[in-house]
Amino acid sequence: MAATQTTIQVEIKRQSTPDGPAVTEKFEIPYRPNMNITSLLGEIALNPTTITGQATSPVTYDSNCLEEICGSCAMLINGKARMACSALVDKLEQPITLAPLSKFPVVRDLSVDRSVLFENLKTVKAWVPIDGTYDLGPAPRQFPQIQEERYPLSNCISCTICMEVCPQFNDATGFVGAATIAQVRLFNMDPAGSVLKEERLRALAGDGGIQECGYAMNCVAACPKQLPLTEAISDVGRDVMIQQVKDFFVS
Repeated sequence: MAATQTTIQVEIKRQSTPDGPAVTEKFEIPYRPNMNITSLLGEIALNPTTITGQATSPVTYDSNCLEEICGSCAMLINGKARMACSALVDKLEQPITLAPLSKFPVVRDLSVDRSVLFENLKTVKAWVPIDGTYDLGPAPRQFPQIQEERYPLSNCISCTICMEVCPQFNDATGFVGAATIAQVRLFNMDPAGSVLKEERLRALAGDGGIQECGYAMNCVAACPKQLPLTEAISDVGRDVMIQQVKDFFVS
């Protein structure tokens, strides 16, 4: 960005209600170095006036941790699915365009309903089934090698960027997406969580399961936490196939 830059041009796609019409509002705010998109939206909230001088409302968006951990501030920034807290204004071409993720229902402005991810996680039982009402004693031991393999998968922040960029994630396929598959891999490797391994694999063998993956691998390139999604999808795909063979002979 040039040293003489004094303002930042922003174009934001807005929608006041889930069923309302979408409009684009343009803003111009004072430039400060080292701003991220979240702080830019905060500047607009301080003075919600468009570039033509028309008063408007502050832009609605999701955010929480402001340090790329909660995953809530994902949006389309210059057409690319990114986290608003880690997208630096100085590295973005102007005018900066902001829009909600395109594959999820809009709640308002840049805020979308991503509950489909959590429904998918419930479908595959992405948890460790431990009854916490009494002392179970020490947990099962894990080999360091397994811990090292599981740790990267535990870094998923449920941002749904992998689902946004996936060409297979749509209403027609019902594909659960890479994040859900990665969590199946994570919990199936857990000594306690593996008791539900067969149920998880059977869930992924059904409609919208792992067979819907087209291996475009857009998710790997877009994941802000650099999860090993290629390996997870490959390993779970193998396990699903083995489980199907076992079920065939058992039945």
